[in-house]
Amino acid sequence: MEEFCGAGAAAPLRGDVEEPKQGSVLFLGGNEVKSSAVVKYSSAPPQAAFARLQEKTDLKLPPANWLRESAKLGPAGTTILGNNKKSKPFSSFGMAYDFIDSVGNDVDVVSDSENIKKLLKIPYSKSHVSMAVHRIGRTLLLDELDIQELFMRSSQTGDWTWLKEFYQRLIDQKWQRKKKSKEHWYQKAILSKFLYYSINGDGAAQPVPSTSKQHQEGPVSGESDEAGEASWPAPFEMPSSLSEDPGASNQGSVPLEPSYIVGHVASAPKEQNLTTLFNDGENSQGLKNDFVRNILWTFEDIHMLVGSNMPIFGGGRYPAVSLRLRDNNKPINVLTGIDYWLDNLICNVPELVMCFHVNGIVQKYEMIKTEDIPNLENSNFSTKVIKDIAQNILSFLKSNCTKEGHTYWLFKASGSDIVKLYDLTTLCEETEDKYQNPFTMPVAILLYKVACNMMLKKNQNRKHYGTIRTLLLNCLKLLDNGRHPQIIASANYMLSELFQLDEPKKEDSTDFPISGNSDESYSEEEEEMPDSDENGSYSNSSDPPDDNKAVAIIKSVGELSVPEKYKSVHRIRPSCAFPVCHGTEERCRLVLNYVLEGLKSVDSSVKKESDLPAADPSTPIPLKYEDESTSGGPDCLEKQMALFLDKMGSFQKGKHSSQSGMIPGSWQYKMKLQLILKSSKAYYVLSDAAMILQKYGRALRYIKLALQCHDTYCCLCASMLPEVLVFLCQCLTLCGDIQLMLAQNANNRAAYLEEYNYQTKEDQEILHSLHRESRCQVFAWATDLSTDLECQLSVSCKCYEAAYEILLFSNLKNQNPEQHVQVLKRMGNIRNEIGVFYMNQAAAVQTERVVSKTVSTTEQQLWKKSFSCFEEGIQNFESIDDATNAALLLCNTGRLMRICAQAHCAAEGDFKREFSPEEALYYNKAIDYYLKALRSLGKRDVHPAVWDSVNWELSTTYFTMATLQQDYAPLSRKAQEQIEKEVSEAMMKSLKYCDIDTASARQPLCQYRAATIHHRLASMYHSCLRNQVGDEHLRKQHRVLADLHYSKAVRLFQLLKDAPCELLRVQLERVAFAEFQMASQNSSAGKLKTLFGALDIMAKTKGAFQLIKKELVAESEQTSEGKSAAENLSPPDSSTSLNKEEVLKLLSIFESRMSFLLLQSIKLLTSTKKKTGGINEEAAVLQTNKQVYSLLLRATANRSLTLLERVEVILNLLEQLTRNSDTGSAGIQ
Repeated sequence: MEEFCGAGAAAPLRGDVEEPKQGSVLFLGGNEVKSSAVVKYSSAPPQAAFARLQEKTDLKLPPANWLRESAKLGPAGTTILGNNKKSKPFSSFGMAYDFIDSVGNDVDVVSDSENIKKLLKIPYSKSHVSMAVHRIGRTLLLDELDIQELFMRSSQTGDWTWLKEFYQRLIDQKWQRKKKSKEHWYQKAILSKFLYYSINGDGAAQPVPSTSKQHQEGPVSGESDEAGEASWPAPFEMPSSLSEDPGASNQGSVPLEPSYIVGHVASAPKEQNLTTLFNDGENSQGLKNDFVRNILWTFEDIHMLVGSNMPIFGGGRYPAVSLRLRDNNKPINVLTGIDYWLDNLICNVPELVMCFHVNGIVQKYEMIKTEDIPNLENSNFSTKVIKDIAQNILSFLKSNCTKEGHTYWLFKASGSDIVKLYDLTTLCEETEDKYQNPFTMPVAILLYKVACNMMLKKNQNRKHYGTIRTLLLNCLKLLDNGRHPQIIASANYMLSELFQLDEPKKEDSTDFPISGNSDESYSEEEEEMPDSDENGSYSNSSDPPDDNKAVAIIKSVGELSVPEKYKSVHRIRPSCAFPVCHGTEERCRLVLNYVLEGLKSVDSSVKKESDLPAADPSTPIPLKYEDESTSGGPDCLEKQMALFLDKMGSFQKGKHSSQSGMIPGSWQYKMKLQLILKSSKAYYVLSDAAMILQKYGRALRYIKLALQCHDTYCCLCASMLPEVLVFLCQCLTLCGDIQLMLAQNANNRAAYLEEYNYQTKEDQEILHSLHRESRCQVFAWATDLSTDLECQLSVSCKCYEAAYEILLFSNLKNQNPEQHVQVLKRMGNIRNEIGVFYMNQAAAVQTERVVSKTVSTTEQQLWKKSFSCFEEGIQNFESIDDATNAALLLCNTGRLMRICAQAHCAAEGDFKREFSPEEALYYNKAIDYYLKALRSLGKRDVHPAVWDSVNWELSTTYFTMATLQQDYAPLSRKAQEQIEKEVSEAMMKSLKYCDIDTASARQPLCQYRAATIHHRLASMYHSCLRNQVGDEHLRKQHRVLADLHYSKAVRLFQLLKDAPCELLRVQLERVAFAEFQMASQNSSAGKLKTLFGALDIMAKTKGAFQLIKKELVAESEQTSEGKSAAENLSPPDSSTSLNKEEVLKLLSIFESRMSFLLLQSIKLLTSTKKKTGGINEEAAVLQTNKQVYSLLLRATANRSLTLLERVEVILNLLEQLTRNSDTGSAGIQ
């Protein structure tokens, strides 16, 4: 077992821990009672064998060593004589402080063994009982409350008069403490001499072999150092300069955890024990643990921490015995028997040695086993009954002493059968100041220490947070800010620490059960309703007049012997559960509330009030707001940024200043630092939550407060901890995010401004406390709400840069790689945003440029700014291997190059316009950036969407360049063939990057683009064929290529269901191509073949006309749906809606070409018929063509036909042609 030291003693005691005899079950009086005792701490030396006195030894004569300090007897020898008999009203507190781990948790009772014995003897004894009872968690602290002594003091000081009056009304006036008789003092004296004789024999120096090896002698503090002092303290005053720390007792089992921020609860160095808190008062007030032994005694199911001073000796048949002196003429009574039995049980002593005397002359010795004591003659008692009494009393007290921090008084008058329990705290508050109760301070300190101890446990489960919170709240109720600012500040800080600011929301409901059901879930503030339980422990109207003041009553001590009579009626409401916070905001507000209370406590204790800048907490501190356009914009920002970084650098030099005059190193200084940091974190979390809710004005206000807290922290703190710097980076990063979102949501600016300027009273008071130390202006540049978009983007960028600088100069980037990556990613992103901003501005300037045809310097400046932003952003992303984002920025740079190219194209004007070298240069640069983007990505799998986007942009650039070269050919600089070659190459590259096969939202666009490219190439080759003379090989090549591209264009346009006009135009161009070929043919058969091919192309336009008809029908249906509907709804402007002018134009061309082809076919067929004498098939074709031609002429002649009717006529004619096309073509072949 580990060694536990009694840290409460004046000098540290090196105690011996006796080997526990765990779970020793004693069979006593036929009833089985379970009892086990573990010695937690002992200052006793190894047990010496007692000296057996010779018969006829006269105990009236003092031995030579009488009343000298003796390690073997401990304080027992002197206290027996009564020179230290003054009551110890705080003895249980001394033990509780030393064994803080046990309090509030697994121990039911902490008390002096004498008090335990007195309680268990209540049903057997007529003597009065007066005890103070306090509740800490599930633990009850019991102390003797000597009313008479209290009143003696009261008559001198005037305190406690309310209790005196109450007591006199309550008790029979005549009752006074009996004067001790001469006989009493005589018995005491011979017992003392007997004990001194017993350690003075020859064998005293010789240790008993069987046990000595387990022990080791240690020095013992003075036994009677309190003999002359008043044991009732004045109301506890704490020296303001003291520092306390939660490592209350020196227990090895609870190491302080410096990394855990509560480790510095009052920010004191960990070696400064809370014991120092009482160095002027604790020991003198009976608050020290001066028992020889502290024993964890388990009696049945009751766990007790008991203090005992009983001398234990070696010798006899057992390694430990207790020594008793009895007058042979007086039989042992029940009370003495119970006393002896309980003493031996508590100390785990198996045997009792009884020395009998007559008139002080020793007669004989007798050995009695502990289990035989209940069966001694004249002192028979049932151990089972004692067990029932213990359980009943504990249940009675636990059921009724429900309020933590309250002092309860358990009282039984001498000779009375009634036991009453009063709540002295409530009685005291009705009449006087609560500090008139001398228990107030020790109870508050104990509540605080238990909470500290629970907070410090590394493996503490968060289910105990409810208990810790209740302990601290009850502690705060007992304290007065004027007297105990340090504990109040510390307790508030710990309360704020209980709320995990960064926890996921779901934990609110899972981690903390809404209602606890354990013994410790007691009510702290709710009214208790009387229960109608069978024990009738409540006063009724027939009781004496003052009984209504009693919390509870045991009407007859006999009830205590009835098994389970008071079976724990825990009329205790489970209010100890941790409060469930509905959301982050509520949790942070609770934290800030505790922080504010802590700050008030610290500020009130700083004396130099007169030197402070005058500020009234009720007047709001104005939040700086101005239009950035007047304050110098980005240049001014650069200076502020430089100043800030200079200040950040100065942390390394160890400068700090506090306007309020707090002394560095004082508890106020340390506590304020902790509280300020906590508030900064709470505001950061609030800001983050507001950001998620898109309340950007609120988010900026909170991050401003967080950074103001941080500024004050920097003013006070000489050196910055790495974790604080990392947190500052997080704040600046979030501030950058907020400024960016404000820039992107400029349309809500008025709402954001309103959110930003709102302030709660709590925030004002916290700011007031901050302004005592600093001006809080270091981060003003980052947190002002600007109305200028460029400025907001610039501020956002500067925030990220500042965060990055901090990581750099404090060498934190390696320890915090994630933070480093996040900051760089954001820097890349904001530089992209600023680059796009300048690029869009340049594009806007370009569109507005009407008068001046040349590129303005403004545009060029904007291009440069945009380009440098993109370049820096690309470097940021490349430094963290973020290929995807680097590719996006390269893509944007490509877009910038295209804007530059367009600017140069506009500069030329449209008249006699040619594709300029500048345009070519910028388009080629754009292509380079797009290709770099593709190289950066490597393959499509890395990020398909970005890959497809870059490919599309690259295809578009090639296509635009080719189109411009084709439409505005630079013939002044290049030969036609050269231009055609370049156009062809660019178009083919555009096709290469235009993905028509992958199914995606962009697929129809790609198909349309590819179809257009094929159409343009076909037109180009068709044009070449018309204009070229000479080289037959080249002409043939062009003919093949034109035909190939026309057919590909047709195939792609047919896939698209929304481009009938384009399809029609391509088909008409093919017909023209056929006509051109026919013109160069000489033979009738060849011409006829080409003609039929052209008519076949005509027939294949049926699909396009069907689409056109469908559109026209849908449109006419819409218009005829009713005038009212037509008036309300504008005609649909969908992407598929027809351009009617285009349709009319194409329809007219179609009709003319069709009539021309039919006429030519009729002529050719007629002439061949005359020559050859006719073939049936050709005759049928001729007949059909004539018929179709006739209908076509009639239709074109009829001017009254609508567009829809004309389309229907064409469809009808095409249908007839198609029917005979098979036979016609067969005949020709």
